[in-house]
Amino acid sequence: ESHNIVFCTKQGIIKKTLLDDYKNVRAKGIIAINLRDDDQVVSVCLTNGENEIIVANRAGRAIRFNEDTVRTMGRGATGVKAMSIDKAEDEIVGMVCVEDPEKQTVLVVSEQGFGKRSIVEDYRKTNRGGKGVKTLNITDKTGKLVAIKAVNDEQDLMIINKSGIAIRLKLSEVRVMGRDTQGVKLINLGKRNDVISSVCQVNAEEEEEELVEGAVNVDNEGVETDIETTEV
Repeated sequence: ESHNIVFCTKQGIIKKTLLDDYKNVRAKGIIAINLRDDDQVVSVCLTNGENEIIVANRAGRAIRFNEDTVRTMGRGATGVKAMSIDKAEDEIVGMVCVEDPEKQTVLVVSEQGFGKRSIVEDYRKTNRGGKGVKTLNITDKTGKLVAIKAVNDEQDLMIINKSGIAIRLKLSEVRVMGRDTQGVKLINLGKRNDVISSVCQVNAEEEEEELVEGAVNVDNEGVETDIETTEV
């Protein structure tokens, strides 16, 4: 009863429902949100009632507001406006739930592989339903915005492009920049028409040293020498 599920759609609609409303889910599922014909869900977050929400669109703008500005609704409701979208070809690309503004940063990635991190406080709080502020300087070089994530230095970033290539990099190596910048190149797209398909953050893996018993190494003269450790 203390937590909520928050939905955001590509047309800028947001809806909050008590998590308790989903305690009796049937095998075929239950209605979670009433979508319009031209709309679809793009992000879902679990919140504690006191979180902040940031929503971003393809045009490179984002809006930040308190969760309590969205009233709790039933499962069958449509929701309310989270962000205004000007152009018909524009749409929401994602929503993040900020739990700790001091430790988390906002990561944005463009379709041509550019990305950057910005501190949460760079996004001033505004009323829900506004046009937001610039979160990435969109150019022909960067392409449109494709993802927004709330991340920290203890995580890695996975990027997958439409041709099926994936890379993993340390988020601590992606430097923090201001909102109104185009960021840095995170991945080189080999094919001309290739674009970023999906982005997610994962827990960082620590490098470990493992003792390998009985392993030997052969030097240039054919003499076997013991191997004590190998790095994994």
